[in-house]
Order: sequence, then C-alpha cells, then structure tokens
Amino acid sequence: MGKPTLILASASPRRRELIARLGLTPDAIAPADIDETPANRELPRDYAKRMASEKAEAAASDEGFVLAGDTVVAAGRRILPKAEDEATARQCLELLSGRRHRVLSVIALRAPDGTVRERMSETVVLFKRLSAEEIDAYIDSGEWDGKAGGYAIQGLAEGLITRIQGSHSGVVGLPLYETRALLKAAGFPIA
Repeated sequence: MGKPTLILASASPRRRELIARLGLTPDAIAPADIDETPANRELPRDYAKRMASEKAEAAASDEGFVLAGDTVVAAGRRILPKAEDEATARQCLELLSGRRHRVLSVIALRAPDGTVRERMSETVVLFKRLSAEEIDAYIDSGEWDGKAGGYAIQGLAEGLITRIQGSHSGVVGLPLYETRALLKAAGFPIA
C-alpha cells in the first residue's frame, strides 16, 4: 500500500510554503468554497473551529486525508475581518495599535474514513502604538490585502510587533507543531 494522499483545502500560497517546511507536498489543492460569515454572537474560538471543520468537510475525499485551516484575529470577543479594502485594513490597524490581540489558528484533518480531528494554536501578539504615518505606510504597501486583521506578520508588520507569545507559523496561517502532531496522530506518515 502506497503513501496516502494529502489534499490541502486552501489556495493560500503561505500554507503551501509552510507545509513544505514539514517535508510535505500536497497531492492536490482543493480550496473550500464556503460561507465564512460569523454566526450572530459567535465567539472567535468557536468560529475558527467551525470554519476549519467546514472547510475540511467541503473538500472531503474518500481517497485521502484533507487538511484545512482557518486563522482568526481576535480583539477581545471581536472577530476582525479579512481586509478586502484600505478602509477595513486601516480600521483593523487602528484597533490593534498599542494593544494585545489573539490569533487563533485551527487545523482540521479529515481522514478517508470520515473522522475529523482538529488542533488549535493560540498566539498573543502585541503591536507597538502605531503613528498615523506608520499606518499610512503599511496601507501603501498593500500587504494587508486579504489578510485576517489587516496585516501579514511575515512581512513589514513584523517590524511593528513588539511581542509574540505562541506560534509564529500559526499567525502566518498554519501552526506547524500542531499540524505535525495532528498528522502523526491520524497515522499519516511524517518524519
């Protein structure tokens, strides 16, 4: 019996780069097209878990393992959106300026038999107090586009962060420790 198939339920180039750090190359990329609207009063942790599980189920295959993930930036009980425009990115950065926030990254793995396992990484991130000029410069960079909370830690924003407690790869979008542990627990061959 050959090595099982691994399907990545994400079009994110960052997740492909991160999973390669584990020595893995997905056999297929199958982005899940689901409604990502938070439910009324849904808490960030519950939302992240629901999104990861729904993405894994949406890309389900009887022939392989499906790995899906979701990363949520939370300020208190508030779920920050993916920044799709400059105004949203600016609002996120102004809110995060000088304060701690949490980044919840949930990985869900659906096995060929239909069982779904999940793991969560929770990272605390602290931005320096951002000046209007720093926010303008970051907005001008365009790095915020499509990013949860309006920033990408793997880019210019890293120079604006004074402290991180937790998983750097989780903030990028795929917590490597949790992903490796999840795959090993499910019997997927990984070093």
